[in-house]
Amino acid sequence: MQADELELVQRSQQGDMAAFNVIVERYQAHVFNVAARILGNAASAEDVAQETFISAFRHISSFRSENLRAWLLRIASNLCYDALRSAKRRPESSLDAAMESNPGFGVPAPEAQNPEQMALGTELRDEIQKAVLTLPEDQRATLVLVDIEGLDYAEAAESLGVSVGTIKSRLFRAREKVRAYMLKRPELLPSSFVK
Repeated sequence: MQADELELVQRSQQGDMAAFNVIVERYQAHVFNVAARILGNAASAEDVAQETFISAFRHISSFRSENLRAWLLRIASNLCYDALRSAKRRPESSLDAAMESNPGFGVPAPEAQNPEQMALGTELRDEIQKAVLTLPEDQRATLVLVDIEGLDYAEAAESLGVSVGTIKSRLFRAREKVRAYMLKRPELLPSSFVK
């Protein structure tokens, strides 16, 4: 952990709200992006992000980890799992409705040189998100943490509370499933991906 981050944690543990707000500002985009990708819904992701930081503030005194980002993403992932389980008990809407009401799920639009390229990029991004949403929860969270948020295997393992071997296995299966899903849509893929 960086020295400034350690100081922020220590000050937060002493009740310094300004220090904790710096932590929130530093990691809110990471937490929101993970939640949005796992849940597939921007509004739910905002709720999870808010709950993540509320929970983190309540439990900052027990923080003993070496990696603050991994700890926060573990809280977010667990809250996402809870939200997904709750949604299974009382589904709100179809996947298609969620995709239409939240295009891109908070992902910035790709830079494109012309409207056709922009439309293809948007369609590809939306299809990849649909593919991610078809994954089992554990594989989805692993793929999001490693391939989208850029955590290394050890950080992802700490975030999800599993071993590095489990992360590697889940990631392999998740990538294979996303690849199989996307191969059914070859018109959206670069020629190097289809080979």
